[in-house]
Amino acid sequence: MYGGTDSGTDGGTHDDWRRVPDVAVAGLGLTELGKVYDRTASQFAVEAVHAAAADAGIGLDEIDGLLINPGITRGIGLPLQRDLALRDLRLLAELQSYGSSAGVMLAQAAMAIGSGTASVVACVFADAPLRAGGSTGDAYVDPALRVRPGFAGMAAAGGLLGPNVGYALAARRHMDRFGTTSEQLGAIAVSTREWAMRNPLAQLRKPMTLADHQSSRWIVEPLHLLDCCLVSNGAIAMLVTSGERARSLRRPPVYLHGWGQGHPGYPDRADSEFGLVTGARQSGRAALAMAGVTPEQIDVREIYDCYTFTTLVTLEDYGFCAKGEGGALAESGALAPGGALPTNTGGGQLSGYYMWGMTPLSEAVIQARGDGGDRQVRKHDLILVSGNGGVLDYHSTLVLSPHRRD
Repeated sequence: MYGGTDSGTDGGTHDDWRRVPDVAVAGLGLTELGKVYDRTASQFAVEAVHAAAADAGIGLDEIDGLLINPGITRGIGLPLQRDLALRDLRLLAELQSYGSSAGVMLAQAAMAIGSGTASVVACVFADAPLRAGGSTGDAYVDPALRVRPGFAGMAAAGGLLGPNVGYALAARRHMDRFGTTSEQLGAIAVSTREWAMRNPLAQLRKPMTLADHQSSRWIVEPLHLLDCCLVSNGAIAMLVTSGERARSLRRPPVYLHGWGQGHPGYPDRADSEFGLVTGARQSGRAALAMAGVTPEQIDVREIYDCYTFTTLVTLEDYGFCAKGEGGALAESGALAPGGALPTNTGGGQLSGYYMWGMTPLSEAVIQARGDGGDRQVRKHDLILVSGNGGVLDYHSTLVLSPHRRD
């Protein structure tokens, strides 16, 4: 089952590793995450960047690059430079690729450092969509969808509001084509919760059984409540610098070995591969080729899991099993603690915290440093990180390692 047939190399060649600069994550900063109502997105962002700088042992005045992902509420943007009192930046940009943004930011930082454009780049995501007493789902339903005129309003008239419906359609198509079951999606939710129970930062740490998953209320069939991710307030920031510089700093460097993007742009037609194949196939092949490795060599998988189905289809597209076998892979126990393919070791977005692409990326840095505590994976030489945005529309992939490249 493991190491399926979809691990080809289109999107890159195994000579791509020669182009990868010696770049590493040197600092990681996390704020309090979850139902935290006493700070704005900007205040979260400032706190996270300060924490990342302290983690690395770098002064804020040494940061000369700032990449900003503003989240769903767009509570941060270019004025964050002033909020941080950063002067004379050589790189400043607001970057929006939705859930794939974290991977894109890290790749952009690496290229900036490799070219000499900047020497220390802060990458930050911050958001505060939750309101005390409000519904978590409200933050992710675009009011504009309800008032679109003419044929553009047909989707809303049919109830296609928000991402839950789109992911439910994708999951149903996969089920119809390959026989994937709700119980198999539930196995992903259960294994992810098992990891979260070992993570003191996770929002949901209560044990979960498959029966709990199956009895949770429907959101949009075939997705139960426990198939859907959290919504969180908070911020995560990382400092990226040259490997040479990182090796002299406070914390162990986490090296970037490869990256890739994939954005399929599927049309709304029956003959598209929507729900069956995602941009993770293209972005994964590019990142693995750049790193010069295969799926079989990956030790830890940190997958963007806005829904259980996203985990399943992404693992297939990366080649960790053959297409259509993701359900059987989940049922096998391979993804859980003690399994052959440890996946989403911090509890992911389903049970840990939801900071878009910074959720899997932050856990990858924690694992690469050996800071995972009770959830630490013993063998963590190569870690794959995915980002996903829209409704399976936008994808990024990173390959990270605690070891510098030869």
